[in-house]
Amino acid sequence: MKTAFSIFCVFLALMYSGCQARASEMKILDQESIQDQGGRTIQVHEPFKRIISLYGAHTENLFSLGLDQEVIGVGMNECYPPQALERPAFSYQEGPEKILAHRPDLVLVRPMIDWAYPRLMDTLERSGITVVSLQPGSKEEMFKYWKILGILTGKEEQALQIQENFTAGLEYARDLTSNVQDKKGVFFESMHEQLKTFSQDSMPMLVLEAAGGKNMAADARQVRGTNIADFGQEKLLSRADKVHVYLSQDGPMNQADPQSIKNRPGLHLLQAVQQNRVYVIDEVLVSRPTMRLLQGIYAVGGHLYPDIFDEETREKLDNYRNMQGSKTGDS
Repeated sequence: MKTAFSIFCVFLALMYSGCQARASEMKILDQESIQDQGGRTIQVHEPFKRIISLYGAHTENLFSLGLDQEVIGVGMNECYPPQALERPAFSYQEGPEKILAHRPDLVLVRPMIDWAYPRLMDTLERSGITVVSLQPGSKEEMFKYWKILGILTGKEEQALQIQENFTAGLEYARDLTSNVQDKKGVFFESMHEQLKTFSQDSMPMLVLEAAGGKNMAADARQVRGTNIADFGQEKLLSRADKVHVYLSQDGPMNQADPQSIKNRPGLHLLQAVQQNRVYVIDEVLVSRPTMRLLQGIYAVGGHLYPDIFDEETREKLDNYRNMQGSKTGDS
């Protein structure tokens, strides 16, 4: 049973991470055309005006671009930003009828949905609806992704401004810990059952680096095409005295709490466990390609260096985050 459960968890992790092994590279072909991660080439002769988003990061970014009127539907479980609660909710598991009835011109998905529900995608496309599949896995891809959203919606300038605001917030956070001599060693857990971590170029590791943490599993082996990386308990315990902080992503595929982490046989040897420095972080703050990554940096930084990531720092990072598609102004 335990083996079967472990296999099931790995399957869920691959699904959850977006099935990137089967995804193409997103590309900007020219000013009016892009290629999505499903391999589709989309010509954008005019901005899309009736958009249904079936992935929370898309929803959040669309509202950040100022597309309050254009977003006519969101995924079933979306609750951020608050405007999302005012839109009809859709599920890719329900079939195409409800989506078709609302007459969208664009449906935004991520590769996991694209791969798992081909009949739905085909039905939508045969009905004249443009489907675009996107999910960036690194900072560079995230910047390209924001630009693609801008091309699709006629908000290129706003998308560029979001990128500039995020970069400014990122550099501000990095500067805060640039003079810290002995940076905290961190193990950042992605899946508790197998003690997996994240790949080095993933969003959670960008957050950790910006918060001044030192990744103690930098040599972890990436699970092909995902943001998950294999590490294991033996290697983790070999660095027990260097793991000052233990972080765990909290989300649908990993729901470990600090006590269950501390109770795992062998982990009592970690300095982080001995000093009671085991924390969980909401996955939407560290894994989704949105401006709330700045909030994630503050959350992680607060566990590493509470004297640096204080209330003033939180307000500053919130200012960068809340600027979204507006001008940064003087900082």
